Amino acid sequence: MGEQGRDQSEELRPSNHDHDHISASAAYGSSFNSSDSTDSLDSADHQIPPRSDLARQDIDYRPAREGLILAALARGEEDKVKMSVILCTAGYDHTIRFWEALSGICSRTIPHPDSQVNRLCISPDKRYLAAAGHHTIKLYDIKSTNPAAVLNFEGHTGNITGVAFHCEGKWMVTSSEDGTVKIWDTRTGNVQRDYRHGCPVNDVVIHPNQGELISCDRSGNVRIWDLSENKCSHQLIPEEDKAVASVTVAGDGTLLCAAVSSATQGSVYVWRMLTVRDVTSLVPVTKFIAHGTYITRVLLSPDVRQLATCSADHTARIWSITQSSSSSTPTPLPITDGSANTPDGSPNPHSRAHGSKSPNANMGVDESGTFALEHILDGHQRWVWDCAFSADSAYLVTACSDHYARLWELQSRTVIRQYNGHHRGAVCVALNDWSDTR
Repeated sequence: MGEQGRDQSEELRPSNHDHDHISASAAYGSSFNSSDSTDSLDSADHQIPPRSDLARQDIDYRPAREGLILAALARGEEDKVKMSVILCTAGYDHTIRFWEALSGICSRTIPHPDSQVNRLCISPDKRYLAAAGHHTIKLYDIKSTNPAAVLNFEGHTGNITGVAFHCEGKWMVTSSEDGTVKIWDTRTGNVQRDYRHGCPVNDVVIHPNQGELISCDRSGNVRIWDLSENKCSHQLIPEEDKAVASVTVAGDGTLLCAAVSSATQGSVYVWRMLTVRDVTSLVPVTKFIAHGTYITRVLLSPDVRQLATCSADHTARIWSITQSSSSSTPTPLPITDGSANTPDGSPNPHSRAHGSKSPNANMGVDESGTFALEHILDGHQRWVWDCAFSADSAYLVTACSDHYARLWELQSRTVIRQYNGHHRGAVCVALNDWSDTR
């Protein structure tokens, strides 16, 4: 969503949530397995990549790695990591800004005159930055001083809402309000696959096995696309006629979380993902209310011990994940709403009421105990749109409509750096501080 899709009032609102009614053919946790999907399109105009490029791969999961930000702070080696930590933000001022993560200095500004920038993604090798705008994705050389894009990806007809790279950079996937999810050849800029939701798509991520995509839309669907079979293998509908704003999948492939967003509450639904002989199945784990209004982003940490949620309530929240929820043999848990208490059971002093008393005033930890509210990051002045974890999961960067991005140390809940330079709202952030030996 962007200038053409968001209200430009002081408190930016998501796109209009009016959408076509769909049948609740799949309730929370249920799905259908489609043998012949009508949601995929392959034609002479869409080059099919080599099967090996879209085949499932073994998941290379390395939890609890030391990130370069933490290493630099601990050893006083800030200068040594300036070029190794890639941090960039963008938004409504039509610029992309690169930052020295530890000093807070803006080291480079790239103009993006075509439109606002909705999403950013750094390639795994730290060579390229993908910037998703109104109709076009632009690919920039991170190490070059040339402000021109090295490649433009054209084919969407609406705001581009999600972007992600294949683990080796062979292809890129995007989602759009034009109702499609597209796979692009990063060498040529051509569309390789085109999957159709039939309504605006809000987000897309790549499963760590590189053989499945997970996307979500404004009509309330979460879809899993099997790239080897070239079809939609699962459809989930967490809540009838409520938009799913964001999805995230664990780095070890075990958990899937979806953010269901409305003006009165932002809920998170969680499934266990089980894969046996290349067949994925989903088991519902829990549901809890994370915010009392729109939820804009949901993101699992690299170590799969925390979940971050962003919201229109001017906060980002960090939820701890219990060991039982990441075990290999889960027991389905009841769907719950949660309470207004902090993890120790005391009243939550940070809970906010907007207008009249909300039926969702009671929120916090989910009653199953799977997700517990650990931190509320409440220094923002407006909507929080996006976030990014450091490699070690110890830090979080947030992007906010108040024009600032902030680097939070999660253990102390403090802002250790603030990035000031955008003249309008910052709505997206990308961070890569993984060591080069990853």
